[in-house]
Amino acid sequence: MSVKYANAVAAVKAMENTLLTRSDIDQMISARTRAEAEAIASAKTSGNDSLEKVWEMLSSYAPDDMELRILLYRNDFHDLKAVLKATIANRDPSVYYISPANVSLEELSRAVSTKEFDILPAHLAEPAEEAYELLTRTLDGQLSDSLIDAAALKAMQDDAEKYGGEFMKSFAALTTVCADIKTAYRCSRNGKNAGFIETAVCGSREIDKLSLVRAAQTGTESLLSFLDTTPYGEAAALLRESPARFEKWCDDKIMELAETARLQAFGIEPLAAYYIAKEAELKNLRILGVCRECGSDRETIEERMRKLYV
Repeated sequence: MSVKYANAVAAVKAMENTLLTRSDIDQMISARTRAEAEAIASAKTSGNDSLEKVWEMLSSYAPDDMELRILLYRNDFHDLKAVLKATIANRDPSVYYISPANVSLEELSRAVSTKEFDILPAHLAEPAEEAYELLTRTLDGQLSDSLIDAAALKAMQDDAEKYGGEFMKSFAALTTVCADIKTAYRCSRNGKNAGFIETAVCGSREIDKLSLVRAAQTGTESLLSFLDTTPYGEAAALLRESPARFEKWCDDKIMELAETARLQAFGIEPLAAYYIAKEAELKNLRILGVCRECGSDRETIEERMRKLYV
């Protein structure tokens, strides 16, 4: 058995103690003020309170690992969208840039401004050029965004197959099928045509793309009926209740997958799982903050909380 990243795995195991638990979340929900809730979180996280810091730590142990970098592909493609729109509108893209990312704002801006897309990493170069041409020709920001979002999912799947183990392949596939179902549902609700849906849906080993596109084009009930015939019938049932319930289900499925990687003693999987756990933790904190601002009751807040890693 390979002992690659043994030191990194040991460090991650120690850092798991700084992740918020169900008890911590319960205390934050019960907190009388926002400041009191934030104090509970700060006391537990011990400075590990941002994805940038977590990524810096993980990448210091695995600086050249292509598999781990797949976790940031969604950020890369988000930042590409930001730079494209900012360039067209003559705005500062730094306002929309998010990190951590594999590609710097400067690199993205240079590629778009000079149209030298080949200076970008392979997973970005072709989608960037295609999206730029589409956006400048049609000024259809929504269609351009859909193209980029689908390209991000395809890049994740392709590079997971090329560089990743079973965990990363499963992560890319699950992320894609959840995104595709969400996209198809929105397209069916908004009456998008077949061409738009074809561009927006990526396709995965989980659900046939053509069948999903055809079902979405026919209408929402047709789409949900199609999903009933797939292993994602539970997703259809949740969408019938509310899209928010479906999105929570997707997040919880990702966390369940991460928990399987957490148990491995060596390799990149525990590092990836920890990053995913930190993403989920920060999402829970955002949800909690919004719910408190809206005056949501405890039951509503608890229903919206995502599954925790610890």
